[in-house]
Amino acid sequence: MSDCIFCKIVAGEIPSNKVAENEHALAFHDINPEQPVHILVVPKRHFTDVADLSLNDTAAVAQLMNFAAQVATENTNGHFRLQFNTGEQAGQTVFHVHGHILSRHAKEASA
Repeated sequence: MSDCIFCKIVAGEIPSNKVAENEHALAFHDINPEQPVHILVVPKRHFTDVADLSLNDTAAVAQLMNFAAQVATENTNGHFRLQFNTGEQAGQTVFHVHGHILSRHAKEASA
């Protein structure tokens, strides 16, 4: 979608603080973090919300969840929330499906 901010981030038209990327998805730091770790994971293809994604591409759901688990494992101490908001009344503000990886504890650096 031409006016979708996350589509523009995926396309490289808007910069982001990228955490990870694969052929199907992108992860980047939220610009207004609610926890010490607050990373967004988005599929590269546009879907309005997680319900839209789930109803229209079950393979993409699995790809996004696997990617989110990998990103969370690499960036948290293993204790995290993965949250999807669906609809304005549920708190969704960008209408491109995205999961929030939230944790109070970043992964400790190896010595």
